[in-house]
Amino acid sequence: MSIYLEDYEKLVRFHGHSCPGLAIGYRVVEVVIERGNLKKARDEELIAIVENNSCSVDAIQFFLSCTFGKGNLIFKDYGKQVFTFVERATGRGLRVSLHPGILNIPQNLSNEEKSKRREKLVEKILAFPYEQLFKVHEVNIDLPEEAQIHVSIPCDRCGEPTMQTRTVKKGEKVYCIPCANKLFKERRIQ
Repeated sequence: MSIYLEDYEKLVRFHGHSCPGLAIGYRVVEVVIERGNLKKARDEELIAIVENNSCSVDAIQFFLSCTFGKGNLIFKDYGKQVFTFVERATGRGLRVSLHPGILNIPQNLSNEEKSKRREKLVEKILAFPYEQLFKVHEVNIDLPEEAQIHVSIPCDRCGEPTMQTRTVKKGEKVYCIPCANKLFKERRIQ
């Protein structure tokens, strides 16, 4: 396993601090590159499906160039340290999931003790062979469509431009989702 401290330090500067989540993301990227032989995305040729919105995802964005803006970073709010990477051209991919117990830090510790434990945990995550951290297996999945650019239209309530595919039509009016939700709640209360 090759840990490049210089690369991790670049990631820390990008993210703002070192923490166990960032170290996990760094190690996930290593697994994807070394075991999966997957490459950094220029455009949408590599898709990342992440099942959490933790610090770990910054490593995926930073090193693999999977981003929301390009449409090749897909977030599923499952609260799991699970990451799936798929090559669009082949459908071949890799699923990486954190083993149970890796992130356990007792909550009844002082802030200072928690901080020390977190630092030690970062060192452990960066040093352990990936097999001790993750379950890794190959996958083939149905790929999402490539990112689409849609027309934006103004919301009839707030006036903000909203992607047409994300609007709600009520009668002759068109609303963004937040305004449609507010109107629905107001009508329910009355």
